[in-house]
Amino acid sequence: MPHGISLKCSNETALPIVELWHEAATFEPAPSMKALNYPPHITLAIYEDFVPDESIGVLSRIFGTQPAVTVTFSGIRYFQNEFLVLWARPVSNDRLLQLHAAIHSEIDPTLCREYYRRSCWEPHCTIAMKIPRSMFEPAINWAEQKRAEFSVTFDAVDIVRFPPVEVLSEVRLTP
Repeated sequence: MPHGISLKCSNETALPIVELWHEAATFEPAPSMKALNYPPHITLAIYEDFVPDESIGVLSRIFGTQPAVTVTFSGIRYFQNEFLVLWARPVSNDRLLQLHAAIHSEIDPTLCREYYRRSCWEPHCTIAMKIPRSMFEPAINWAEQKRAEFSVTFDAVDIVRFPPVEVLSEVRLTP
């Protein structure tokens, strides 16, 4: 099973993302983000072969004294694969990039899925991930017209195993 490292938001600033989940779910047969049973998040890394016990110490070293991370978003974008994935686009954020780089300096980046490596990673907060081909056009039109400008404070970092999402370790960020 894959493992991920994610910044998550478990406070009231998550509301704009949750509202976008509800709106975007209208393009899916079933609401994909609600089905995760996991709060709004930005995935920093995904690993196929991963030793969580060793990485818990890494996360504590990197994030143990870090303050919460506030990220401003400015629009909806999409990845087009077998399914269309809609996501909220963060405004360029040096701190987010530094935390991502810190993980890859501590855990061998060749173990990470290619799209989450430093040279390929596109910071994003997924709002729908199972939009079928028949709904691509209306979902893309919605994404292009939707005004989505807000900030979210991510207050924890998790190591998770999925699917289904199971939190293996959590580091709370200081307020």
